[in-house]
Amino acid sequence: MEPITNRTTPDLITTLNPGEIFVFGSNAQGMHAGGAARFALEHFGAEWGVGEGLQGRSYAIPTMEGLDSLKLAVDRFVAFAGQHPEYKFLVTPIGCGIAGYRESQIGPMFAHAAALPNVCLPASFWAVL
Repeated sequence: MEPITNRTTPDLITTLNPGEIFVFGSNAQGMHAGGAARFALEHFGAEWGVGEGLQGRSYAIPTMEGLDSLKLAVDRFVAFAGQHPEYKFLVTPIGCGIAGYRESQIGPMFAHAAALPNVCLPASFWAVL
């Protein structure tokens, strides 16, 4: 699938517009100690000890518990995003940093999100859809 440029997550997110949600990779324990998780904790209302779901202006997807668990968490996110068109979700390249997965493993998990007009995906995920 070709990237939809108006639905491609910026490479660097430091601020959010009204209604935007920062989607980041976490661990199930919600220990947001590094990477995008730490940034979400410090800037977008992520909560220490909460490993999944909406928190402030961020949404955590646990990435450290294996690919099968990650796929289920992505499915829960996609369902949530579909139920909340009032938000615009900016998905970061979850799982492709500290968790150590490749975009070719994670991007296809977001295939159903590609149909949602309120979900932006990284260019690297669009490239593998």
